[in-house]
Amino acid sequence: MRADRESGPPADGGQNRWRGRAAELRARLLRLRSTAEERFPVITRLTSHLIAVNLLDSATRLAAQAFLTAVPLLFLVAAFAPQGVRNQIITSVHDVLGISGSADQQLKQVYQADPATLQQSTGVVSALMVLLSATACSRAMQRLCQRAWQLPSAGARVAAWRWPVWIAVWIAVVALQGPLRDGFGVGLWLGLPLLLIVEVGVWWWTQHLLLAARVPWLPLLPGAVLTGVAVTALTVIAKLYVPAALNRSLDRYGSLGAVFTVLSWLIGLCVVVALCITAGAVIAREPAVSRRLGSPD
Repeated sequence: MRADRESGPPADGGQNRWRGRAAELRARLLRLRSTAEERFPVITRLTSHLIAVNLLDSATRLAAQAFLTAVPLLFLVAAFAPQGVRNQIITSVHDVLGISGSADQQLKQVYQADPATLQQSTGVVSALMVLLSATACSRAMQRLCQRAWQLPSAGARVAAWRWPVWIAVWIAVVALQGPLRDGFGVGLWLGLPLLLIVEVGVWWWTQHLLLAARVPWLPLLPGAVLTGVAVTALTVIAKLYVPAALNRSLDRYGSLGAVFTVLSWLIGLCVVVALCITAGAVIAREPAVSRRLGSPD
């Protein structure tokens, strides 16, 4: 018994060996981190900034507010907009998402219904409530931009009028998606560059508007370019995923399935938007870029 006890490895020695390995691994990771910070400072600062912005939380909140804003506005526009505007929205949704089948039938059922009937069921008070609640999406986007640029919240007097203006401009942009993609009848070879220019311009203006002009125009350009390129690419890719997924969800689960499909797509889109705006703010504050753009500290 005594011999077996003496020949066995001491417990303290095994623990010390594991502690030594853990300390060695930690030191190695710290060396890798310091090397990465020296060689790739932009990536390191971007990672830290994304953690501070809380990317997934901000994107999920923005997607939820966008969905809750889009659905009531869908019925509001169908009730009060002229028939030409409603037809244009149907065309734009077809061009953006490529919907067909069951989803296409439900969209046409709403937008080709009798406007008088929709107005009676909607009412003026309900329309005003929808417009007021739609500003929640504007506020979510404003918070995202403020977190990306590490700015405090703007005062209500300064920001309040900007929320409905932002919603109104985005409704117009969505309605014009069809003509833009078609190059106003010329073709996709002109439509795609036009769409890219419009997307960059709108996201550039979005940041300037919702940040209450506290950041100059030029420093906002990197984020606008990244977001415009990414959103344009995603809307092109949407035709490959959304139509089949939406029809499959409608056939299997009904309207509830369509809700999950659209919300999943919006979350992915908002994650990309949040990532690009935050990356644009980090890039604009890099010393070499900041000197040329006049970025704030």
